[in-house]
Amino acid sequence: MKPVVLQLIDSFHQGGSERQAIQLTRLLHESGRFNVRLASLSSEGTLRAAAEALDLGEIPSFPLENFYDLNAFAQLRRLMTFLRRERVDILHTHDFYTNVFGMAAGSFARVPVRIASMRETGGMRTGAQRNAQQVAYKLANQVIANSEAVRKELVEQGIRDTKIAVVYNGLDVSRLTSTVPRSEALSLLSLPAETNSVQGKFITIVANMRHDVKDYPMFLRAARRVKTAVPDARFLLAGEGELTESLRALATELELESSTFFLGRCERIAELLSISDVCVLSSKAEGFSNSILEYMAAGRPVVATDVGGAGEAVVEGETGYLVASGDDREMSDRIVRLLQNPDRARLMGENGRRVVEENFSCAAQLRKTETLYANLLAQKGKG
Repeated sequence: MKPVVLQLIDSFHQGGSERQAIQLTRLLHESGRFNVRLASLSSEGTLRAAAEALDLGEIPSFPLENFYDLNAFAQLRRLMTFLRRERVDILHTHDFYTNVFGMAAGSFARVPVRIASMRETGGMRTGAQRNAQQVAYKLANQVIANSEAVRKELVEQGIRDTKIAVVYNGLDVSRLTSTVPRSEALSLLSLPAETNSVQGKFITIVANMRHDVKDYPMFLRAARRVKTAVPDARFLLAGEGELTESLRALATELELESSTFFLGRCERIAELLSISDVCVLSSKAEGFSNSILEYMAAGRPVVATDVGGAGEAVVEGETGYLVASGDDREMSDRIVRLLQNPDRARLMGENGRRVVEENFSCAAQLRKTETLYANLLAQKGKG
């Protein structure tokens, strides 16, 4: 019989961790080497339709309010029962909440192989959360880091190096390829027709607006400087969250209201990137950014803050530029440099696409994950 693998995710919202987990679920299912199951803490989110289309059977949810009430205990027992009933051989969790909840349930249910994940750097968690996650890592047989930067942070936290495996995010390059004409792309993105000028330049950022870690204010401050040097520059902000209105207010304060377009959750990423001249990420902290890989896969030059694994993807001066977190002046200088030298920008974009194809493909992600699963099963006498 095929080993049973359960992927436990937080929700079906359009976050980087969720997209990567569902993509991995699909790749493993299509490979056919494992019997793949999927479960979540929350059943909500637009990605659920894609998950259900995989036809994996029941996709149970184990909703939590916090880790310390009676409901959490009841949900823990439910997950333990599910793990035993389905005879799960490998439990793979993908973020803080599923690590803590899943590793506890997997340990109590005696799941042979338990794999936690870390996808962030920069001290995003409170002290209590870090302590809880340390317990989860101790209960795990392996911890997957999605970059060398994350691996180093795990080692600094006391996780032994042999317990950590680096598996980079995988990207389907074809998903980022658009053949839609520029004018049609503008229409699909609901951008005003007057934005389609020969001189006009688009600078794009794709990041959620739920956390200040993405540092949209830095991006907007840089945008104000860029606008001074390149009056026809326009700024496309793709993301949603509770910070949206405060960011709109900041754009107005910076006199950018006529040049900034808040797109919300963007379902047309390929079209968005196809019209973009420069793509930006201004995060204060990251593990390994999906957005950066998407920019590069679409053949766009990148200007990103040098945090987390950004330097493992962006080759300074060849596929884009890395700047210090919070330094909007340096970010604006790099953006303007690319806008004023389109041939250089185009070459950087081409280099970036080649880097993604060679190092960050779905095939590489699947191969490394399946090898890891097989080795851990063999260690438990299940191979």
